[in-house]
Amino acid sequence: MKKKVLCTMLSCAMAVTLLAGCGSKKDAAQESQEPKTEDAAEDGAAKDAAEEPAGDAAEDKAASGDKTTFTVGFDAEYPPYGYMDENGEYTGFDLELAQAVCDLEGWELVKTPIAWDSKDMELNSGSIDCIWNGFTMNGREDDYTWSDPYVDNSQVMVVSESAGIASLSDLSGKIVGVQAASAALTLLQDEEGQKELADTFGQLQEFADYNSAFVELQAGSIDAIAMDIGVAQYQIKSRGEGFMIMDEKLNTEQYAIGFKKGNEELRDKVNADLQKLLADGTFDELAEKYELSEMVCLQAK
Repeated sequence: MKKKVLCTMLSCAMAVTLLAGCGSKKDAAQESQEPKTEDAAEDGAAKDAAEEPAGDAAEDKAASGDKTTFTVGFDAEYPPYGYMDENGEYTGFDLELAQAVCDLEGWELVKTPIAWDSKDMELNSGSIDCIWNGFTMNGREDDYTWSDPYVDNSQVMVVSESAGIASLSDLSGKIVGVQAASAALTLLQDEEGQKELADTFGQLQEFADYNSAFVELQAGSIDAIAMDIGVAQYQIKSRGEGFMIMDEKLNTEQYAIGFKKGNEELRDKVNADLQKLLADGTFDELAEKYELSEMVCLQAK
């Protein structure tokens, strides 16, 4: 009887122990399934927010529409209008004028050298805001939205002083150089321009820039170069003796700033700034600096 009672008591004790053990495991399992604490939730939310893209801020900035830069396309080998100086910096009459406009507007000037025969592609694609670099408007009036003209220019022939070439008729059978896609080339190919004269040449050879053409003229590989008078004067002065500009001119023309067709808003803003620079003397100071005073034609309004 005592043995039976003892067994019963031991069985009850074991049952209580087993129940207690099961209860502990169940509580632990429940605890692991409880939601995160408030602090943990906040940490997770912060992490999620950090991982979200800042798209709204970027869209707001893009939607502001405020112009901060002014990108000018220019020929980097076209002094005195645009070129690289001895310090490796792009400068010139046109680029300094563009910088003065940017100073008035609070814009950053972005100087973008371009291949001259790719200028239309650069402008129409939006890579540049304008073409500003001794850009002839005559014959291109309908192709761009133009600023007011600011320089009177002529197309001339440059020859070696020792070549014995004194008149345009002396160029018959000669090799004449010209820059590709330039106003001089257009003039020499135009039936209403100087094509009749060009037909007398032995060859009309195109160059990417006038520096290369002058190298060939000095070497005797070509006999003359058709080019703008302002660029011709600068080249001759910088290279010293040995070259001359022929007295007979091919034509006269005007320079202006070319904007994408229809961009009258930007054109009007730049025109207004040019008037301010003319009024305060900046325009004339730059023209004198680059020895263009006798060629400028910007009129006060």
